[in-house]
Amino acid sequence: MPESVHRLPSLNGLRVFEVAARQLNFRLAAEELGVTQGAVAQQVRGLEAELGVKLFERLPRTLALTEAGRTYVANIRRAFELITEATATLRPEPQHLTISVTPTFASRWLIPRLPDFTTAHPDIDLRIVANDRIANFQTDAVDLAVRHGRPPFGPGLNAELLFEHVLVAVASPLLIEKLGRPEEGANLGRYPLLHDAHDLWPSFLEQAFPMGPPAAAKNIRFNQTSLAIEAAIAGQGLALASRLFIDDDLAAGRLVPLFGKELRGGSDFYLIWPRKPRHAASVSEVRQWLSSAAIRG
Repeated sequence: MPESVHRLPSLNGLRVFEVAARQLNFRLAAEELGVTQGAVAQQVRGLEAELGVKLFERLPRTLALTEAGRTYVANIRRAFELITEATATLRPEPQHLTISVTPTFASRWLIPRLPDFTTAHPDIDLRIVANDRIANFQTDAVDLAVRHGRPPFGPGLNAELLFEHVLVAVASPLLIEKLGRPEEGANLGRYPLLHDAHDLWPSFLEQAFPMGPPAAAKNIRFNQTSLAIEAAIAGQGLALASRLFIDDDLAAGRLVPLFGKELRGGSDFYLIWPRKPRHAASVSEVRQWLSSAAIRG
């Protein structure tokens, strides 16, 4: 065996060091690795002792890389990337693609259409990550994202418009029958308003009632648009939602559009992906399918 191999530090120690350098916190590194905080600290101390170099400054609530640590971790990451590429070449896997979407987009639009995707692309293993956190395409192993916002979304990223954000006010037909149409007379004051995190009701009501809207009966707030929509279907109040999330409910009669007005949101829904994707062919296929599905509605 070459002498240089014998001089390599522990690969496990290097892996722990890379995660700790990224998190700058031993506790968070331990959570990512599935080990104890003490084990992470011990691995880092052992690596520093083996190298004879201090890699971290231990601060009261965080860590800071020393100059040697910053240089070393950059080279270690390149080495891990080479190992990953070599392994992938040696042992090709099925086509996997991870897409990051918001929870509402997943539940109200993407999931109902997944059977069509599976039929059209049986060779792609689609993995869906649904949360509101902005995806990091490198550290989160995300290949494609759907996000509500406005470009530019960051250096090294492509963006393609998927949907315009057009909002309408809706309610259950049973609630309308009970309380009367909210745009007539003072009926709006009888309706609870179901808010989501975007809180666009004030803008919508200014447009619907130029002379000033009557006060609503009460305000109920949700952190997800999908929850406000479900509450509206259950007859709990008026929801303000993007058309792309409620078209099926409008067609089925579960919800009724109100006021005869639409509000154009300041941000839209975009497909986002790296300019140099890891799985270019799969990303292209999924992008094309999403775009076609958006056109079909």
